[in-house]
Amino acid sequence: MFLPGIASAQRTYNPKLWIGGDAGMTLSNMQFAPDVEQSMLNGKKFGVRVRYAEEKLFGLLGELNIEQRGWKENFDEDNDKFEYQRTLTYITLPVMTHIYFGSSRFKAYVNLGPSVSYMIGDKIKSNFDYRDPESVEGFPYRYRQTEQMSMDISSKFDYGIAAGAGIELFVGKGRRHSFTLEGRYYYGLGSIFPSHKSDTFSASRGTSIAVTLGYWFRIKGTP
Repeated sequence: MFLPGIASAQRTYNPKLWIGGDAGMTLSNMQFAPDVEQSMLNGKKFGVRVRYAEEKLFGLLGELNIEQRGWKENFDEDNDKFEYQRTLTYITLPVMTHIYFGSSRFKAYVNLGPSVSYMIGDKIKSNFDYRDPESVEGFPYRYRQTEQMSMDISSKFDYGIAAGAGIELFVGKGRRHSFTLEGRYYYGLGSIFPSHKSDTFSASRGTSIAVTLGYWFRIKGTP
């Protein structure tokens, strides 16, 4: 009768709660089917975040971000002559498992979990008439997909899987402050264009790599 009470008394909890933010850059492209000749597009990412941990090695991380994704058309030897890029700006909400290990001063960590997004911006930058590329002198339209350059976005909602790894350095009195450096990969599962059998693309999914610097402030718990 006394054993459960003794075991409970011996186990102590140290719940920790942090709030913070991060900012950085993204490299993104699209997974089109049929394939589209493209290269990585540079973008920005910034947001706020909250982290909670009660166990020794595991926690839960939630974020609210503004993130730019999209793609840049690759024209091979004509790359300097023609330019087209499409930047898609999203509000993203990832909720991830936070796995960490190390000392009270320095830790390494892994984040993994789902992410949902909603598109709030669609910006095209081009130096030719992308709505009628066949009329552009010298445009290499043969044997390449061109429909994606002028198609309207049919689905602004996206969802996918995010996974990242990073390092965290704790500083200050009581080690209430910390700074992070993280690399993260996102694989989208939703298509931005219609994907039925009769449509141009059977898939148009976004992927991105983000590198960010972040800051945390611990508002609850001890190191």
